[in-house]
Amino acid sequence: MAYSNTFKNILINWYEDHKRDLPWRHTVDPYKIWLSEIILQQTRVVQGISYYKAFVTKYPTVADLAHASEDDVLTLWKGLGYYSRARNLHYSAKFIMDHHDGNFPREYKDILELKGVGKYTAAAISSFAYKLSYPVVDGNVLRVISRLYGITDAIDTPAVVKRVYALSDTLIDKDRPDQYNQAIMEFGAIQCTAKSPNCDNCPFFDQCVAREEHLINQIPYKAKKIKRKSRFFHYLIWKDGDQTVVQRREDKDIWQGLYQYPLIETENIKVLRAADICKDYKGIRANQVTVQKISDVYVQKLTHRDIHTRFYHLLVSDIQLVTKEEYFLVDQKKVPNFALPKVIDAYLS
Repeated sequence: MAYSNTFKNILINWYEDHKRDLPWRHTVDPYKIWLSEIILQQTRVVQGISYYKAFVTKYPTVADLAHASEDDVLTLWKGLGYYSRARNLHYSAKFIMDHHDGNFPREYKDILELKGVGKYTAAAISSFAYKLSYPVVDGNVLRVISRLYGITDAIDTPAVVKRVYALSDTLIDKDRPDQYNQAIMEFGAIQCTAKSPNCDNCPFFDQCVAREEHLINQIPYKAKKIKRKSRFFHYLIWKDGDQTVVQRREDKDIWQGLYQYPLIETENIKVLRAADICKDYKGIRANQVTVQKISDVYVQKLTHRDIHTRFYHLLVSDIQLVTKEEYFLVDQKKVPNFALPKVIDAYLS
């Protein structure tokens, strides 16, 4: 199916009538647009608004973000999940200071070099900030295009993604790429939704192949199924008066850079024996160790993993840290102020 120039005009007119009033749509500052796009990766718009405002307030320029500590950035990100996004933001802010004299890059290829930025994000920044004609292709756009054109092949394959990019390049309004890209993303978000799309009031009712052929519920089709894995964490909450022990996750694993209680990971979530948790633990020594409480199981669902967690409250005296470079003592009341995995946050709240 070939669409005439009326497609982009109808789409942009629909956008002007239906667009949501979102804070990042009131700026052409590439830094702020970049912030919004990274925050909205894997995050619902409603949740992302408060984080966007917090980042813009605390770090109004790329220099402010670059000069912040990673701990401060991760703490402000607390609750959003997928913390690699925050680390990539911080890294890229420093990269911009070092390689672009503190000026956000203007060229698509240079934006694409920023850590954590892919083709979609680079196209969004390029078009929204600089009006460069690069089509955005995210999940919403893949859904809209595949339904309009009746693409029944799996959209999570390189061939179909390439086809959608080619189609998008022919559809984009090259004079108004910013409005077109905003429009087609918004159209997928609130009109041509994944479930129960508003087909009856769709401006493309007579042009949509999926609707005409009764394939709305079958398109888009994904071939790959997410294989989930369970992991089992046992957190030890050592209590010596008002003090407890925390550590920073340094390994290249989930939650890198976040803080946690000392951890034992096992093959299941069965309660650990007192003999296993009260002996010297990886450089932590204490006297008169008593198991005060063992929690129920808390579960945090990640994209590919389910984290099953128990918390063990251990009353001790004369606690000593043999490996002080890994652990440190803090006031128990201050632990919630750290950037913590969501499952620990949930337990402490």
